[in-house]
Amino acid sequence: MRYLPHTTEEIASMLEAVGLPSLEALYESIPARARYDRPLDLPAPVDEPSLMRHLEELARKNRAAGMLSFLGAGAYEHHFPPAADQLLLRSEFYTAYTPYQPEVAQGTLQVIFEFQTIISEIFGLPLANASMYDGASAAAEAVLMARRLVGREHTVISGGIHPEYLETIETHVRSLGAGKASLTTVPLAADGAADVDALAAAITPETACVLVGYPNFYGSICDLRKVAEAAHAKGALVITATQDPYALALLESPGALGADIAVGEGQPLGLPPQFGGPGVGLFACREDRKYLQQIPGRIVGETVDKEGNRGYVLTLATREQHIRRERATSNICTNSGLCATAVTIKMCMLGKQGFVAAARQCLAKAEYLKKAIAGLEGYALPYGAPTFNEFVVRVRGGDAKKVCDTLATREIIPGYDLGRVSADRKGELLIAVTERHTRADLDRLVEALAAI
Repeated sequence: MRYLPHTTEEIASMLEAVGLPSLEALYESIPARARYDRPLDLPAPVDEPSLMRHLEELARKNRAAGMLSFLGAGAYEHHFPPAADQLLLRSEFYTAYTPYQPEVAQGTLQVIFEFQTIISEIFGLPLANASMYDGASAAAEAVLMARRLVGREHTVISGGIHPEYLETIETHVRSLGAGKASLTTVPLAADGAADVDALAAAITPETACVLVGYPNFYGSICDLRKVAEAAHAKGALVITATQDPYALALLESPGALGADIAVGEGQPLGLPPQFGGPGVGLFACREDRKYLQQIPGRIVGETVDKEGNRGYVLTLATREQHIRRERATSNICTNSGLCATAVTIKMCMLGKQGFVAAARQCLAKAEYLKKAIAGLEGYALPYGAPTFNEFVVRVRGGDAKKVCDTLATREIIPGYDLGRVSADRKGELLIAVTERHTRADLDRLVEALAAI
């Protein structure tokens, strides 16, 4: 459907109905200093063929789409079957919103129920929800939920949490009137994994939860069971954050190792990277009435109708902001159902065996690449903890940005320059491998690194 703007007459009629003299009057509540006080600097309008030609010219300037990429750092390029893309084009999926009326939304409700089931199985926790925006906001919601459950305000965070997740958590906590003092970040151990002893030492009687990456931002895998034992011994909950859930096809699940809440980013399970978005947050927790009452988002449940036929309903919808506003459990609002549907379709096509097979490829190819790069003169692997498909490399010459810039001229994106996270890491590169990479791709990166 094309965009059809309102006519001048329609705008005048609506303004009259709300009792305002002009469109500008709608924005009087916005401080003048925050308003744009001049027309947008836009080119003159053109006809549709000219516009399409202009957009195609702009698209051709994007060289990255055709480059060999080893980027990860929270967004991963796994295979997405074209058949799944076609199913997402069905109008009942891409026009659907919140399924408040079960009698006309059984398909949407069933998809969300299946999405929850998949996430529950991956995380090893019995209760999963839907409509988290992304991994970062899911992590923030988990911290706020833990604070409510335990009745404490302090959070201990491992230094391996994705930097953007940490920023999002800080923003949410600050909105509650608490400062950074309520968050304690603990540096990683020398092997790159969470430092269990340091985390345990940082837990105080006011600590609500301990948050660790599993695997963490730098790809390292910690002994999650020991983290859980240390936290539970002091009455704190354990939250895990997983950027690429394919890791959980091979690792023991967070739930099995003692995590109380597990969150993650669903993009790798069913969405192309798409310049960093959109994502879909994953959220699961223990099956406990207290947890159910505090979980954000929405939960679809299975039931029967009056004739005994199986059906699905919106069992829990915590969109309390409509009535409770700032006292609401959560302000998750916009439905992320289309992204959740994409994950559900892709994962159902892949199946459990396919999920494990793809993860095994990721691990095997990453280990092959790690060994090859470690054998290059001047390159090193600074961390010794086990990894899944992502790992840190200390580059020759100590300038990861220079390495990225040089290899870009050879149509290769070698990874993520960790100097963007911290100046102390300017010599480190974060490299991610998925099942899409071939051995020829891996050898090409190694040869390019050796040549510079």
